[in-house]
Amino acid sequence: MNINPIVLSIPVFFLLIGIELLAGHLSKRKLYRFSDAISNLNCGIVQQISGVFLKLFAIGLYVLVYKYLRIWQIPSSWYSFALLFVLTDFAYYWAHRMSHEVNLFWSAHVVHHQSEDYNLTVALRQSSFQVIWTSLFYLPLAVIGFDPFDFVLAAAFTTLYQFWVHTQWIGRLGPLEYLLVTPSLHRVHHGRDPKYIDKNHGGVFILWDMLFGTYQKEEEPPTYGITAPLKSWDPIRANFSHPALMWKELKKIPQRADKLRYLFYKPGWLPEYMGGYRPAPPVKKESYRKFDKHIPKKLRAYAFFQFLILLGLASYFLFNFQGWQPALKAGMAVLLLWTSLSIGLLLDRQPRALLIEALRLLPGIPAAGFLWKASGQPVYIFYLAFAYALLSALWLLWLFRKEKSASDLQKEKSEAPQ
Repeated sequence: MNINPIVLSIPVFFLLIGIELLAGHLSKRKLYRFSDAISNLNCGIVQQISGVFLKLFAIGLYVLVYKYLRIWQIPSSWYSFALLFVLTDFAYYWAHRMSHEVNLFWSAHVVHHQSEDYNLTVALRQSSFQVIWTSLFYLPLAVIGFDPFDFVLAAAFTTLYQFWVHTQWIGRLGPLEYLLVTPSLHRVHHGRDPKYIDKNHGGVFILWDMLFGTYQKEEEPPTYGITAPLKSWDPIRANFSHPALMWKELKKIPQRADKLRYLFYKPGWLPEYMGGYRPAPPVKKESYRKFDKHIPKKLRAYAFFQFLILLGLASYFLFNFQGWQPALKAGMAVLLLWTSLSIGLLLDRQPRALLIEALRLLPGIPAAGFLWKASGQPVYIFYLAFAYALLSALWLLWLFRKEKSASDLQKEKSEAPQ
């Protein structure tokens, strides 16, 4: 069983999200939107599934440096762990700050900031590739000689702390604001208003921001999101939109030195002969509208059902993948990622969404069931997968006919003489 503290905390995360949802419903505060919340959780699932493979790189790198380059070997104790926890948060501050100030690093971290809402699901909206860059900032701890197991635990606790600060229900917290990152201070960090951009990078302690000039208290309510909104609920597009933009702009930059500067300078930088740095535009609050798309109730019900199935399978995968055969592990990961993509495309109302979903269901689900059975799992798993695929396919066919009927009716109305 996976004993990662973050994975073990998943039930608590969803319990707190449920409480926040209920509180919003009772108080008539609309802090959640269906598609945005599903998109946030979808990105979190994709990050956790890909992390099964990518975290091996990050932890393996730390272990290698600890094994061959450490100066000391610090014994494990409560006081050495307390010191490690503080130093891990210090390293997190710089990893996080550079993820905002270096374009290449921002291409991964941007995923966490794409939501235009601010609630506990945003805490789970994470990039699949950020660990590649941020893992480098923790290597000095390995050189000093902190045990890898202690480091993984300290990093997990640093991450867990940051869940609760993604809420609008808690206001200013007085003197604590001078020591810890609080919801108020982290709301600033998620603001796209020019005065709030690149502020409050700390994970647990706000002291680092005060010491290094990136502190900003919350004044007027922030406008959440990024300066160029994603305008999509697709978790794959969320992870690759900024790298795709960077690729387009890199091809237009003629000089190699400037291509390198573009990668490592601030997001928005261009050479002077191409217009120079593009600062964040002011937010026109009076005309600002969040991205959204109308989702028919029947399609919403189908997407929510598929998301619940995805959530259940992903949780089972994360708790039990250790010891699985590589083929089963890879096959389940592909199925989960495909399901996540399909849900995002359905919510985006993409024309190809129904086709991609049908391709996932008809050959994909039974194939996954067969793979599961071939790996020594009980035979009834195959039959459950087949039944689920058949039920979902019939539901999808019914939705397609409804969509087609609605489209034909709309076409008749538009072609009718006025």
